[in-house]
Amino acid sequence: MPGIAYSDAAEDFPLCIERLESQAIEAGVSSQTAKDVLASAEYLERVIELDRRQPEFTTTFADYLNRRVNDQRVSKGRELLQEHRELLDRVTRETGVPAPYLVSFWGLETNFGTYFGKMPVPSSLATLACDPRRSNFFTEQLIAALRIIDEGAIPAEQMEGSWAGAMGHVQFMPTVFLRHAVDGDGDGKRDLWNSLPDAMMSAGKFLEDLGWNGDYRWGREVLLPENFDYELADGRKLALEEWRKLGVTDAFGNALANEPIKASVVVPSGHRGPAFLAYHNFGVIMGWNRSEFYAIAVGHLADRIAGAGELQNPPPEDLPALSRDNILAIQEALNEKGFDTGEPDGIMGPDTRSAIRTYQAKNGLVADGYPGDAVLESLGVVL
Repeated sequence: MPGIAYSDAAEDFPLCIERLESQAIEAGVSSQTAKDVLASAEYLERVIELDRRQPEFTTTFADYLNRRVNDQRVSKGRELLQEHRELLDRVTRETGVPAPYLVSFWGLETNFGTYFGKMPVPSSLATLACDPRRSNFFTEQLIAALRIIDEGAIPAEQMEGSWAGAMGHVQFMPTVFLRHAVDGDGDGKRDLWNSLPDAMMSAGKFLEDLGWNGDYRWGREVLLPENFDYELADGRKLALEEWRKLGVTDAFGNALANEPIKASVVVPSGHRGPAFLAYHNFGVIMGWNRSEFYAIAVGHLADRIAGAGELQNPPPEDLPALSRDNILAIQEALNEKGFDTGEPDGIMGPDTRSAIRTYQAKNGLVADGYPGDAVLESLGVVL
């Protein structure tokens, strides 16, 4: 892959391992574990390739959601919800997180434990720790992984996961494991690979620690009135009673509860797609994964597993998947016109969406923050 000096990195790897061993021991890892595990660590070029790989095209919300929330996964989730009802109810009692959400996270992270990743975690993390791009972050993760091995949670040779080091049924990074994993089956170990009680209880405890409120759901699909001001869909939180006054209804056209519960409107595929009211727990889910698409997928899959039907307004499937170059062109065009997106990076982040929304409002377009055909044409961006 251009720009990556694999041979130099591989040659420097032994010296880096020596440094990492010293750092791990200084951080409290036993010298035996640090020496034995790191002596067996290998430089994995594939991990660097995966770390550098950026998808050329962004995923549309329709593609993202349809791949993750489908009839097969819903059916399997409902089956497992019943099969593990006693365990899941215990986790709910202790953490406040309802069982369908626990199963939803499980389904999205590892397809219900059928795929944990096949990369040897110590080697993956050592490779990334020795790479300058995010060395500090992955050094911390490697040391945490060594501490997990040190405590006897799993032998080093069995510690497999994703290329970036996420592990077990619910794909915890090592630092998250250390802070939030628990022994759910009482055997004295925190084993997120082989013990479903440990994994489910750990997921519940993590969400509880992130601030899960067991009295409320994640959010809900809603209908917006024809005259809705999409500038209000900028993340601001209003009470349900205020959204009700603005004409927002549930997905079936029924009035919202006249309650002071705070929520924000989310339109992941612009004004043509579904709209959601996101409550406090939506933000908690994003504490697990910082993607709005992911948070909606978790919530919607949990609803489906609990018995709900499909979205009333499914996302349009004809929206274009924008390439990074397309997004760069959008950012540069907006910046030139005085709508600040920050430093152009080809990523559709909150600053870019805010700039699009402002541009749309100033140019008589629906200000939904989504770069649809009208925005692209107005900015002169050709796909």
